[in-house]
Amino acid sequence: MGLYESNFRRFERLAPELELPFESATSQGEDAVLHLRVIERCRYTTTVNLTYWFGEGAAAHPDPDLTLRVYRDAELAEAIYCDARSRYAALAGVPNIDEDVLSEQWPRNLLLNKWLAYCLAQGHGFGGANRPRRQPADVSG
Repeated sequence: MGLYESNFRRFERLAPELELPFESATSQGEDAVLHLRVIERCRYTTTVNLTYWFGEGAAAHPDPDLTLRVYRDAELAEAIYCDARSRYAALAGVPNIDEDVLSEQWPRNLLLNKWLAYCLAQGHGFGGANRPRRQPADVSG
């Protein structure tokens, strides 16, 4: 559980407003643009997709492409999916949530933990000034 707690703390630093007052957002860091998209909102959890996109047009691809579930009440975060097209394909075959595979989830969550630390070190963030804003209404007329 220590790894899931660390994932939560790192994600909380990346997105301090855990209720995520947006559906999607981007963050420009020193290395690339980080994309965050809300997949599902529940009473105590939020499921999000977190990825970089590389390439343009039809050649564009996410890498790494992680889906994580944030348990706001328990203050835990876990990687529940890693896309098979990613160069982390060895992790993609790890089944989604199932009691029999907890030990197999370790690599996916370790990847999440290290990648969140990397994203923070690159200056990424989705809080305050970095979060999406509604466009101001046109008052010209």
